[in-house]
Amino acid sequence: MKYFFNFVAKIFSMTYYSKVSYPLLIVIFITFFGPLIPNYTADRLSSNIVLVVLGLLVLYVLILHMFFNTIYEIVGGELHIKCGFFRYQPISIQSMKKITKSSSIISSPAASFDRLAISYGKFEEIIVSPKNKYEFAQNLQKVNPDIINTLRGDI
Repeated sequence: MKYFFNFVAKIFSMTYYSKVSYPLLIVIFITFFGPLIPNYTADRLSSNIVLVVLGLLVLYVLILHMFFNTIYEIVGGELHIKCGFFRYQPISIQSMKKITKSSSIISSPAASFDRLAISYGKFEEIIVSPKNKYEFAQNLQKVNPDIINTLRGDI
């Protein structure tokens, strides 16, 4: 019976993909591969350079996977967050207190600099960056009308 309710909840879930900041991806790429340019020009294609480049490429592909597969899903009364291969603990929407615009650069499941801060629980906060942040905030408020939404003036 539990599986049936999970199936029904998935049908009525709302999924939002994260916005992606391409300049951020370019900065990460330059940070990874920029320092290798002097080594490449001096040593050409030594086996050490090839191994380092292959290792960095694998790591960069994993970062790309995280950027393009960050999903925020409203399922029933919970917000589920998936960032690449990582899943965050579901957050009860009833425990959410406030949604505000954020310029914080702390590590979070947000692939863009256009971020929202969601305050929940006693002192917890999570930073997200859904593509359609206004609709996302409205749908959270449909589940919990007590959420303070300060985005109205920003959009």
